[in-house]
Amino acid sequence: MDQPKLERLLRLMKMLTANNSLTVDEIANKLSISSRSVYRYIDTFREAGFVIKKADNFIKLDKSSPYFKDISELIHFTEEEAYILKSAIENIDENNLLKQNLKKKLYTVYSYNILAETIVSGKNGRNVQLLVEAIENKRPVILRNYSSAHGKVIRDRYVEAYAFTTNYVQIWCYCSEENTNKLFKISRIGSVEILQENWKFEENHKSGYIDIFRMNSDEMLPIKLKLGLRSVSLLTEEFPLASKYIQKLNNNEWMLDTEVCSFDGVGRFVMGLLDDIEIIDSPEFDKYILDLVNKFQNKLSLS
Repeated sequence: MDQPKLERLLRLMKMLTANNSLTVDEIANKLSISSRSVYRYIDTFREAGFVIKKADNFIKLDKSSPYFKDISELIHFTEEEAYILKSAIENIDENNLLKQNLKKKLYTVYSYNILAETIVSGKNGRNVQLLVEAIENKRPVILRNYSSAHGKVIRDRYVEAYAFTTNYVQIWCYCSEENTNKLFKISRIGSVEILQENWKFEENHKSGYIDIFRMNSDEMLPIKLKLGLRSVSLLTEEFPLASKYIQKLNNNEWMLDTEVCSFDGVGRFVMGLLDDIEIIDSPEFDKYILDLVNKFQNKLSLS
């Protein structure tokens, strides 16, 4: 079963076990599907042995259904409760791996437009809501006055936005101008304009990778570093997601064995701790660091 269908089934199960009652049309509207599709999903539940009850045009999953108690205890909370739960999760440090896992699980059942309101506000909140609408309707957008950190310019970007990162800090977009998928930071978008046309490049949409140093790309590069106590402590503090790729060798040494999207992020980290880090089996990264050191020395000689 494909992931979108599974997510809709989970959300439908949540609706059918909630305390409030919904009509088929209301369910279809909340899931952004047709009423006919709702009936097909309900038939899927019925074929699996669940008892579906219909009273006064409202649809419920009957309590006599097998495993009803187990399922309802897992997903019984209402959308109001989801808001409270989401707000509580947001109080956890942004880089905490537990936070990311909790949010991913919640996203499986609740749609973007339910959760986004608890994450962002003001200009960013408005932009996220417009991007949610564009994604749901498969419309391209113009990111007005987008401020690029690399090019140091502010200009409009015509893109097809299709997936948020877990914390709504960035959004994956296909940029036809550059014929590539790339991440855009929500905070750097001036405003969002939804265009009244359909996506043209959906087959090209592909979310790339984000490494532990928060860099992104379409490919990954292997990296292996031997770390001392100071560097491993700073690494896990600054980049908590690195923890699962670290293996302790002895009381004074640790090995980081992972993949990165580019040498930029890990390079900045290593440059600040050259005396406490050893690069293992990576001549390309050795050369990258050596080039950075030479550039720095050249700058010092010219000053």
